[in-house]
Amino acid sequence: MAFIFVFLLLALRVMGKRELSKMSAFELVMLLLIPELFAQAAIGDDLSMTTAVIATATLLTLVLATSIASHLSSRAHKLINGTPTVLVRSGRYIEENMNRERIGPDELAAEMHKAGYVRLDQIKWAILEDDGKISLVPMEGEDMPQSQDDDADPA
Repeated sequence: MAFIFVFLLLALRVMGKRELSKMSAFELVMLLLIPELFAQAAIGDDLSMTTAVIATATLLTLVLATSIASHLSSRAHKLINGTPTVLVRSGRYIEENMNRERIGPDELAAEMHKAGYVRLDQIKWAILEDDGKISLVPMEGEDMPQSQDDDADPA
């Protein structure tokens, strides 16, 4: 087991901090498959430890290759990571986009409230980013709400 731990630790370090902090769905799926490979090898099911290491190295190579392709080609980036989706334009829902992304008005309202907005007409743009976060752009003339941290006394 110590060998498995060291191998996985080194493999994840090679991937880099950026890869671990912002994983695409593809990368997450690959990382979820790795423990399964080692679990089967550890309990002696159909895989040897060597096979598990080779399979894991192959998966991590695929993750790295898709990351490089995504970085070098905007076309590959769109294919691998998707593209941002506009959910609100000028204070109005774009229902077709919300339905396609399976985001309901309640979920969007919760994100707005977290950001300090109370009404949809305060939002010029709400964009579902390719990493799954929702970005909110206020209408012109609307003050950006202060975050909870801004209210804290610095002294």
